[in-house]
Amino acid sequence: MTSDTKHRFTPLLIAVGTIVGIFIGTFYTSHFSGGRINIINTGTSKVGYLLQLIDNNYVDTVDMNTLVEDAMPQILSELDPHSSYFGPKDAEEAVEDLKGSFSGIGVQFTMERDTVNVMSVIHGGPAEKVGILAGDRIVTADTASLVGMESDKVMKHLKGVKGTKVKLGIKRHGSTELQYFAVVRGDIPVVSVDAYYMMDDKTGYLRVKNFGEHTYAEMLVALANLNMEGMKQLIVDLRGNRGGYMHIAIQMVNEFLPADKLIVYTEGRKSPREEFQSDGRGSFQQLPIVVLVDEGSASASEIFAGAIQDNDRGTIVGRRTFGKGLVQQPMEFRDGSVVRLTVARYYTPSGRCIQKPYEKGHGEEYENDLIARYERGEFFSQDSIHQEGEQYQTSIGRIVYGGGGITPDIFVPEDTTAMTSYYREAVLTGLIRQFAFAYTDENRDKLAKLRTADRMEQFLRKENLLEKFAQFGEKHQLRRRNLMLQKSRRLFERNIYGSIIYNVGEMKDYFMFLGKDDPAVIKAQEILDKGESFPVATPQPSPDEKKKTAMNYGKPDYTRVFPHSYMHTC
Repeated sequence: MTSDTKHRFTPLLIAVGTIVGIFIGTFYTSHFSGGRINIINTGTSKVGYLLQLIDNNYVDTVDMNTLVEDAMPQILSELDPHSSYFGPKDAEEAVEDLKGSFSGIGVQFTMERDTVNVMSVIHGGPAEKVGILAGDRIVTADTASLVGMESDKVMKHLKGVKGTKVKLGIKRHGSTELQYFAVVRGDIPVVSVDAYYMMDDKTGYLRVKNFGEHTYAEMLVALANLNMEGMKQLIVDLRGNRGGYMHIAIQMVNEFLPADKLIVYTEGRKSPREEFQSDGRGSFQQLPIVVLVDEGSASASEIFAGAIQDNDRGTIVGRRTFGKGLVQQPMEFRDGSVVRLTVARYYTPSGRCIQKPYEKGHGEEYENDLIARYERGEFFSQDSIHQEGEQYQTSIGRIVYGGGGITPDIFVPEDTTAMTSYYREAVLTGLIRQFAFAYTDENRDKLAKLRTADRMEQFLRKENLLEKFAQFGEKHQLRRRNLMLQKSRRLFERNIYGSIIYNVGEMKDYFMFLGKDDPAVIKAQEILDKGESFPVATPQPSPDEKKKTAMNYGKPDYTRVFPHSYMHTC
C-alpha cells in the first residue's frame, strides 16, 4: 500500500475504530451496570430520558402531552410563588382582564338559584342592540341549557369569536314564555378605572381595579373630567388591586411626579439593573394626593404606592400591602401555552424590595400569609407586628421598611364593633346578596327612576329592609337573632343598600354610597382638607424607639360585599 493510499484511508479507519469502541463500551457498560442508563448526569437530560422511558416502557398507555402539562406547574412551583404556567386554553383567559377588550355579548351576570341573571347590559354592546335588559334570565344558548351550569362554563357559551352568532333564550320578569334573541358577538371593553367622582367641590375620588393595557388612558380621561368639575385634591383607591402591567403603573405615577425622580428599578441574575425615572411631563405634579391601599394591593399597585411614598409626593393610607416584588416575563411556546417566569426583582426608589419572604416549594404557606397575619393579630392592633425588614429612607429622610409590602404612612383600623356571628353568617352564606337581588328584581323599574345613589339610599331607608331581610333569612335557615340584628344594623344596611344600588346603577354609584362612611376614605379627605398630604421630615428615633416602632394593619372586612367577587362579564 502506497503512502498516499494510507493517508486517504486514515479517516475511515478512525471512524470505524470509534464505532467499534462505542459498541464494545456499550456492551460492557450494560453488562456490568445492571441495566442502569448511562447518561450525562444533568437535570435536563434526566427529565428528557425519564419522559422517554415512560413513553417506551410504562405498563399502561400514557398521554404524554397531559403528563407534561401536569408537570410544568409543579416544576415552576419549586422556584417561587409567582412563576407560573398556562396551557393553550388558559393563557388567553389569564390576561383577559388586562387587555383592552374581549369578544362577547356585553352583559354582566350573576348565578342566582342556578340561573344566569343579567345584572347590567353594557352600553352600546351587542346585547343592548337586540333588546336584552337588566333583570333578564338567560336560560339557553343555542341548543344548550344554561340552568344549573357552572359560571365558567356559561362564559364559554356566551363568549366567542367576534362576528359569530349565539341564539339566547330569555325569561323576562312578568312573562311566562321564553323570548329568543340572536346576538352577534362583538368587542366588549374592559374597564380598569371603574369609578371616579367628585366627593365635594374640590376632592376627586379615583378607583383603579387593575393596571391593564388601557388603564393609563382611562386615568387621563377620568382626571380630565374631574379637573373640569373643579378638582383641587385627589384620592386614588388601590385597595384590592392585584396589579398588572408594570409599565402602565410607571406611566400613571409619572403624571404626579416632577422630573428626574426614580419611580422603580429592576434587577435580576440575568437582568442588569434598569431604572425608570419621571420625565417631568406629568399634568398633576403639584396636585395633593392620598393613596389608599390594603392587603389586596399587590405588584403594580405597590410600585405606584412605593414611588409616591419614597419620593414624599403624597400620603399612603390603609393597611400593609400584599408584598409582591418579583417581575415575571411571559414566554410563549409554539402551541400557545405560556410560562410567566420570574426574571428580576423590583425595588422602590429608596432601594427596598418589598417582596415578602417565601420558601421555595412552599406555595400553599405563601398563599395563606394573609390568614397568618390575621392569626398573629396584626389586623386588629397597630402594635402586634414588628418590622423585621431592613430600614430605608425616603427623599426627606423618613424611615420606611423592606421585606414585606408597603407600610402605610397612616394606619386606619377596620371598625369591628358592629360585627356579629349573625351578620357574618348572613354574608358568607350569600343570603345578603340573594336578598338584594330579589328585592332589586321586584322593584327594578321603580329604583331605576331614582337615578342617583343619594335618592336611592333615601328611598331604601324607608323600606324597612332590615326586617324584610330577617324574614327572608328565616325562610332560608338563618335563625333570627334580634339583638345581633340591631348591633350589626349599620353593616347590614351598608351591604344591603350598597348591593341594591349597584344592581340597578353603576359601579360609581356603589362607591359613592360606600365612601360616605368608609373610614379610609374619610381619613384621606381629612388629610387633604388639612393640607397635610405632602409628608414632612420627622426627627430620627433613638435605637430603643426604633425597636418599638411597628406599623400594623387593620382587620380586612372579608364580609364586605364587592360585586367583583361574584359578577361575571361576557
